[in-house]
Amino acid sequence: MKREDRIPRCANNDHTNEMATKRREFLQEKTGSDLKYTGDYTVDPSVLPGNVENFIGIVQMPVGIAGPIQINGEHAQGLFYVPLATTEGTLVASYSRGMRVINECGGVKTTVVEGFMQRAPAFIFADAREARDFGQWVTDNFDSIKAAAETTTSVGQLEHIHQWSVSKMRYLRFNYTTGDAAGQNMVGKATLVACEWIKANYPVECEYLLSGNMDTDKKHSHLNMLHSRGKRVVAEIVLKKDVLAKIMKVDTKMLAQATTLANTGALMAGAAYNGPHSANGIASLFIATGQDEANVVESHAGLLSHELLPNGDFYLAVTLPSLIVATYGGGTALPTQKECLEMLGCYGKGKVNKFAEIVAATVLAGDISLACAIIAGHWVSSHDKMGRNRT
Repeated sequence: MKREDRIPRCANNDHTNEMATKRREFLQEKTGSDLKYTGDYTVDPSVLPGNVENFIGIVQMPVGIAGPIQINGEHAQGLFYVPLATTEGTLVASYSRGMRVINECGGVKTTVVEGFMQRAPAFIFADAREARDFGQWVTDNFDSIKAAAETTTSVGQLEHIHQWSVSKMRYLRFNYTTGDAAGQNMVGKATLVACEWIKANYPVECEYLLSGNMDTDKKHSHLNMLHSRGKRVVAEIVLKKDVLAKIMKVDTKMLAQATTLANTGALMAGAAYNGPHSANGIASLFIATGQDEANVVESHAGLLSHELLPNGDFYLAVTLPSLIVATYGGGTALPTQKECLEMLGCYGKGKVNKFAEIVAATVLAGDISLACAIIAGHWVSSHDKMGRNRT
């Protein structure tokens, strides 16, 4: 690569308005794009180290407010106005409609069941017997491994280690609690120190790879459906028959039949989620609040459960077993993202379970609205009316 093709950088202080301008000018010369709107921002670049490299500006997304939604959680209690960053017309309106149904039915009950973050090293031995014996040694020495891992963090705690043997390898999956941080980097550092302690103290020579890919970082896996990665959170409600008929023009018996039909379709397709569209609300809320957007792939997976009750009311629940969220660290402290978290009362330490409950409640609202729109025939017409920006 020629020197003149290299992106401009400053070794001493690269996060400045001057360097952003220099890179935009460089890109205009190379590509012909003047990046006028990208370069029109109010964020001070000095707050961005650790969040982005080669900074050139800000990509702005529309943010709408859905709600309010009544949440009756253990951590989130009361009415919440939910910020959704999206370019999809009808999305905010649809979520607001689902929230109205929830409110008229008394609110959504939310529960955080558990929460872990993983790193999964693989240890390599001469044969399968050595790998098996190593697994027992790890179990016997868990307290020492835990102590070594936790020297790297004041927040993370190693709770347990899952193990699997394959050929001459032993896969370990370290499970940590991580406070109000999502914790991927935290547990990576802790597990590295733990693995080095293991290698130094195990009586048989061994090698390891820090990630054997069973942590399934930034990708969906069935393992995460069973063993939570992030927060396992449930949002549930009893939809009243008369409320659903009044607002959505849908009968609960029809909704039960349609949900069963949709479950079968999702099963045949091998979908990661059997409800209408968990990723829509999660992605929009993630972008608005500074979450790691790649975690949508893990977080959107889940189970939509339903039961038609004897009186005609309809029980509906969303279970998100791997909702990876944070209210501290990462992108949550960036100015606009911080404002959106503050709007929810979820910025800073001690708020992550509250935020997880809000996300799950939002997903439930969106599923109620879209499922009913499909049944009532409003799905296509609403997008035709509200979701066609052709400029």
